[in-house]
Amino acid sequence: MASKEQKIAVAHHVLMVSFSSQGHINPLLRFGKRLVSKGLQVTLATTEFAQHRMLKSFTTTTFNGGSTATISSVSGIQLLFFSDGFDMDYDRKANLDHYMETLGKVGPINLSKIIQEHYQNNQKKLSCIISNPFVPWVADVAAEHGIPRALLWIQPCSLYAIYYHFYNELNPFPTLENPDLSVELQGLPVLNTQDLPSFVLPSNPFGSFPKLFSELFSNMRKHNWVLANSFLELEKEAIESMSELSPIRPVGPLVPPSLLGQDENLDIEIQLWKTEDACLEWLNNQADSSVIYVSFGSLIILSAEEMQAIATALKNSQRPFLWVVKKPEFPTADKSGEIPQGFFEETIKQGLIVSWSPQSKVLAHPAIACFITHCGWNSMLETISAGVPVIAYPQWTDQPTNAKLVSDVFKIGLRLRPNNDGVVNSEEVEKCIGEIINGPKSEEYKKNAMELKVAAREAASGGGSSDRNIQLFVDEIVGN
Repeated sequence: MASKEQKIAVAHHVLMVSFSSQGHINPLLRFGKRLVSKGLQVTLATTEFAQHRMLKSFTTTTFNGGSTATISSVSGIQLLFFSDGFDMDYDRKANLDHYMETLGKVGPINLSKIIQEHYQNNQKKLSCIISNPFVPWVADVAAEHGIPRALLWIQPCSLYAIYYHFYNELNPFPTLENPDLSVELQGLPVLNTQDLPSFVLPSNPFGSFPKLFSELFSNMRKHNWVLANSFLELEKEAIESMSELSPIRPVGPLVPPSLLGQDENLDIEIQLWKTEDACLEWLNNQADSSVIYVSFGSLIILSAEEMQAIATALKNSQRPFLWVVKKPEFPTADKSGEIPQGFFEETIKQGLIVSWSPQSKVLAHPAIACFITHCGWNSMLETISAGVPVIAYPQWTDQPTNAKLVSDVFKIGLRLRPNNDGVVNSEEVEKCIGEIINGPKSEEYKKNAMELKVAAREAASGGGSSDRNIQLFVDEIVGN
């Protein structure tokens, strides 16, 4: 009988397929890196638009020569790209429903071509195809080619449980007739309307995503494995609650190794925007635990009123701040997402504004006191792994539930509360800054954050809970 080492040596190939968003690509790449370290050969496929953004950001990626630059690999993982059916200058955000519908039609065709040209024609066996949630059609393509399928869930396991119960109609949820219904699920705190992901609310205006998640969660049996970018010690009760319904195995946190006390040279990351690394030098000149870090990720664009509220609160706090404000690709007449006029000049000695930051290095810096964040799951895992307290400012999708986890389950911070008009004003932001940094519970938030930082490192280290799950997954692939 062949040994485990002999089986792995027989070139087991894994193809990962990602939606073309930085927050989707990087968790898959980091998981792929873990698979490579255990002897598998890994390729990641995403859209040509993602390649276009990578080239513009000047990332440290392996480039092929020739008249037109292309990206061939990153840190031992081969990269392949396929058309999403649109030109590079098409506004994918503004026409999201149409974009997702088109991608769902052309994506399967182009993925089948990749499988045929790069594997079947070369007589290479694909041992598994791994996708993330926003490309559910990948499972059907894999099934057509007889290839085992895995899903890497890139939101909390708590969200996985919520969506599974909602789309399979296992529990009552708010409706137009009863919009304030509370939701009670095993392994989770009681969830009120403001705590639920936006896609399950009757008021949800986003057409393509409820359809996508409905398709995904109504057909979870298409996947041989469901893996998660989380770790057991963070969401134990939610993970265990799904053990009989639809098991989910945590393999995270899939964050930069430097946040886990590992060699930062082992990191694998794609940046779709150029980072302003000079902010690290600025942080070096700030006192420990003094800086308010503010960032809302790559997709969120705050209204002019929301931007003004944050600006006013930062100025009134009289504390140093680092604010990431990514210039909107398509500016609006109402100044959404833009820095309030005069704010930069008024606070030039107090804070620093950058268009994009090396976030993992920023969060790991001793000068950071707290993180005002939209609560995207990648950002949440990074701040948890860095041991930094949180001020939650959720906007949509999974973020309201993540904010609930921050305040009521992880207990590492506070959630900003809107007024009766649904607006978070500057007084609320300023109040939370004061409470999180030197309020009566500030030390408790810091203590809980540091305990989760230690737990994250233990889970990802050799023999930890996530490392064991990764090894189990590899053993099952090799055994097929």
